[in-house]
Amino acid sequence: MTLRRILIFAGILLILFLGMYSWNQRTRTLDDLAAGLGLELTGAVLKPMRSLQDVSVGFWDRYFDLVGVREENQRLKARVAELESRLLAHGEDLAELKRLRALIQLPVDESWRPLGARVLAGRMGPNAVLDSITISRGYATGARPGTPLVTHLGLVGRVLRASAHTATALLLTDPGSRIAVFSQDGRAPGILAGRGTGRNLEVNFVQRDADVTKNEVLITSGLDGKYPKGIPVARVLSVAPSDYTQFMAVYAEPLVDLQHLEEVLLLEPTGIVPAAAEPSGPPPPFVGPPAPRTAVTP
Repeated sequence: MTLRRILIFAGILLILFLGMYSWNQRTRTLDDLAAGLGLELTGAVLKPMRSLQDVSVGFWDRYFDLVGVREENQRLKARVAELESRLLAHGEDLAELKRLRALIQLPVDESWRPLGARVLAGRMGPNAVLDSITISRGYATGARPGTPLVTHLGLVGRVLRASAHTATALLLTDPGSRIAVFSQDGRAPGILAGRGTGRNLEVNFVQRDADVTKNEVLITSGLDGKYPKGIPVARVLSVAPSDYTQFMAVYAEPLVDLQHLEEVLLLEPTGIVPAAAEPSGPPPPFVGPPAPRTAVTP
């Protein structure tokens, strides 16, 4: 290519540039086109970078949120566990309160002083020597041998042996237990005998002409000198003539669930004769349980 052609080509380019420059100065078209193209390219580059930044920041925030949620969840779980334990404790306290309220509603006259006691242990079952329970009172705190035990439902038994602050009570289901009773409606007398855990009680010496019916409640008669008169003891299950004796064959079940005792009341004799029952003449031979012994071998 000769110098002349180069100069001509350069001149043409210069004229075109000057023309376009002059046209752009008047219309600003090229400036707007360049600005739009630049913005589009800038947006195309910045948008992915911004999206990546948002994803990174969001992931980081969610990570810390999850850490906070996990910690809050652990705190809430610990709080729930604490509240559940408190609820269980309050539920047990409420159940105990209901049982104690029922116990103190037991009607006894002034000749007997009720004393509450907790059941510490039991020795019930075929391998036990006695059908008995261990209570949290002894002869120093009102549980002398012979002291009756009751709940709001009825008779439990009586204290058999006592140390200073703990005692063993013989339950009415023990084969060695004998309780003088009346049928509540027919007033038929008999002796309620235990036959062991899991077996029905037997009422001995009930006359054949006695008025005793099924489901009738048996109450203490007080004639044996061991228990106050009128305490509910058992419910009659069956009544039939005996095949072996001249008496009726009467079987009953305790009114108290002896296998699930938690609290009991001891009826300690006060020696006070109720005002309504004060005799005008010589005192009768029995006004309450026999006087407790001063010395007891545990």
